Parts: sequence; C-alpha cells; structure tokens
Amino acid sequence: MAPPAIPTRELPLLPELDGDALADALAEAVAIPTVSLPSGGDAAAFEQLHDMLRRRYSEIFAACEVENVGLSLLMRWPGRDAARAPIILTAHLDVVPAPSEGWTHAPFSGTQADGFVWGRGTIDDKLGVIGLLAAADSLARSSFAPGRDVYFAFGYDEEVGGTDGAAVLAERLRARGVRAEFVLDEGGALALGVLPGITRPVALVGIAEKGFATIELVAHAEGGHSSMPPKQGAIGRLARATARLEASPLPTDLRGPSRAMVERLGAELGFGPRLVFANLWLFAPAVRLALSQHPASNAIVRTTTAATMFDAGTAANVLAPSAQAVVNFRILPGDTVAGVLAHARAQVDDDTIELRCVECWEPSPTARTETEAFALIAQTIAALWPDAVVSPSLVVGATDARHYAAIADDVYRFLPVTMAEEDRARLHGIDERIPKAVLQRATRFYQALLRAAAE
Repeated sequence: MAPPAIPTRELPLLPELDGDALADALAEAVAIPTVSLPSGGDAAAFEQLHDMLRRRYSEIFAACEVENVGLSLLMRWPGRDAARAPIILTAHLDVVPAPSEGWTHAPFSGTQADGFVWGRGTIDDKLGVIGLLAAADSLARSSFAPGRDVYFAFGYDEEVGGTDGAAVLAERLRARGVRAEFVLDEGGALALGVLPGITRPVALVGIAEKGFATIELVAHAEGGHSSMPPKQGAIGRLARATARLEASPLPTDLRGPSRAMVERLGAELGFGPRLVFANLWLFAPAVRLALSQHPASNAIVRTTTAATMFDAGTAANVLAPSAQAVVNFRILPGDTVAGVLAHARAQVDDDTIELRCVECWEPSPTARTETEAFALIAQTIAALWPDAVVSPSLVVGATDARHYAAIADDVYRFLPVTMAEEDRARLHGIDERIPKAVLQRATRFYQALLRAAAE
C-alpha cells in the first residue's frame, strides 16, 4: 500500500554550512584511494581516511564514542534518554576500482572544476560519509545534544558484499542488545525521468532490496584433439544450458515495494494511465508486461537472470575438458534462493551439468511506510525538494543496509542527491562527479533529519 499524503513540515533552525569547506572535504576524501581490499585496495588508505575524517570533524568525533572495527568506523553519539530506541545512519568508506583512461579529471585526484567535485566515490558513497559527519559536526558545534543515541556506521567493504564491514558492525551492535527504531543507508535517490509523463523529480526511498544468487554451472568432458570432436562437448552443453536460462526467466509479479512504488507514481500520471495504476486488481498483467519491456523497470517486477562469466578452453585445437559459467540472479522479494536454484536446475535440464551457489542471500525484509520514521524522511525531502514526488521503492542492487535488518524495526535506503539518467551512468563508471550545490543540499538533509529524529 502506498503511504498517505505527506503533511508539510518546516525545517528547524539549522547551523550554516560552508559549501567550499564541504567540497574541500569531499575532494580530500576522494583523493584517498580506498578501493575495496579484495579489488586491489590498501589498508593504509582506509587508515588515512580515518585520520582525515577525525581532523576535519573533530567536534563530532569528540562527542562520540568511536571504535575502529577492523577498517570500519562505529560511532555512538550518546543521547539524553537511554530508554529511547536509537537510530543508525550509515555510509561506506570503500569505492570500486577506477580505470585511469577516459576521465576528464583523474579518478583519485579530487579535482574541483566547473562547479563539481570529480572522482571515484563522489557519489558512491563518500558523499554520504562527508554529508553525515559534516551535518553532525555542525550540530555538535552548535551545542545540539541528541535526545536518543545516534550511531554512525561506516563499513569498509560494501562494494564486495559488506561481510567484513557492515555485517560485523551490525553483529557487534546486536551482541550489545542494540535495537534501532530505524536505519538509513544509501540506495534510493531523487531520480529524474523515472516514468514517461512524470516531469518532477521522484524521491525513491528504498524500503527493501532484492536478494542475490550467483550460481556457477560446470560441464565436464573427456577433452582431446579438436580433429575428432564428440557430437557436443563441454562448451556446447554449457552454452545451451546458459541460453536456456536466459530464454526462460522467472515470471513477473507486482507485489510489495514494487507495487507500492507503481501505485504511488501512477497517481502522478494523466487520467488514462492513472486509472490503470489505480486498478491493478484488473490491469496488473498488462502493467507487468509493459514494465518488463525495459531493463530498468523489468528489474522491479521479476527475479532477473544475467549470464556474467564464461570460462573454457586452453587452445584452438584442444577440446575443453571442462567449462564454467556464472549466472547472477537478483531475487524479487517473495521469491527465494531455494526457488531460484530449483528454477535453474529445471531450465538447464541436464544432469551432467553441476550447479552450485557461489554467493547467495535472500531478499531483505520490507520496511514499513506508515511509521513516524518514514514520515520524517519524507517530510525532510519535501521541505528541501518541494517539487519532488516521494515514493517507496525497491532497491535492485545490494547495499550494506541489509546487514542491519536484524537490529532495526525498519531499514530505509535513500541518498539525498538528484540524478538524471546521465548521472546514474557515472556510478561505477567514468567521470563520477557531484555538483557542489548538491553536496551542500545533501548535507542540509542530514542536518534536518538528525534534528528531527534525534531531538
């Protein structure tokens, strides 16, 4: 069910922000190449980033109990009322690798030019780290003291699954008996061009994220010389199995967060489409078919299938004794890892091909939209972006947020930045950058949310 209309709410009086200082801080953070360790990173870079954050945001570090958990940071800002459930605000310190070629400005230069801060991590997700700490630091300097505990959790391996970062932080909090009212992480954003007919930015607040199943398929054969091939070798059998999986995806469905998003956005369309989206009990099959025609919208109505890796053979004249393929499924809430494995085996339909789960996890629980926490997030967005449509959404990628589901009533995913299709293409791509004005408004969002949620 879509959330009710958002009541208007005035922003509280907030400390002034120095836009140049924010840009300088983000630029300095970007210039520290905290590439995820299994992807070629260096632990010393994370320690350098820790030192930089402590230096720039000394007031909030002094106000918090700070723990280095491996290369992650866990900070507790003590509140006046220990009986109130705390809140957890998260971002991640690591970034994906960046090719050196093709960038307007070197990816780890932290260049400021043309009104932007350029470089790997400007959006994903050092903006979140700097925005949260700058916001909290400004409040601490203005003598604000939270009414409840506030945790800042900065993992160091989100880009490679978060198992040594956010998962460890969440388990540490669980062992201490911490249960948060809500968690806010990255995931959604203010998106432009979400649906034809909606010209306003859409603030997509993720209330769940898809599960993940990486399945390896292995075919074996005798090998030998290519001059005397069998009717079908390992490569042919594996190629046929992979093609079958691609040709037979799991069925579409419109439920949970996807349905809530469609219902909310449908209300913004013209009379005809609005009538369709308001009567999904009748038109859901047609809507699912329409959404399945585009990769981005297809991802919110089904468990997707993507063949991503294929490895076989050693020489042109040698029959491959084995062949391996990797197929990645992103699992729609309501589907399961076991169901995906059963589907894959049924479609491959070849007992000689081995299937095994390399890395798999279930879809996250779905956060509620009728809570005070969701209302605070939505009201803060509406106050800063009054022309935006606020909508619950399904996050189709993976974030650190899922690791906190066991210690929070509700986990939300929203990064307060406006992104058009061109900007979204820069994530994990070439020329990642953020306008300085967007960085300042994002920090304003964190200031306002902290004041409202932690008063």
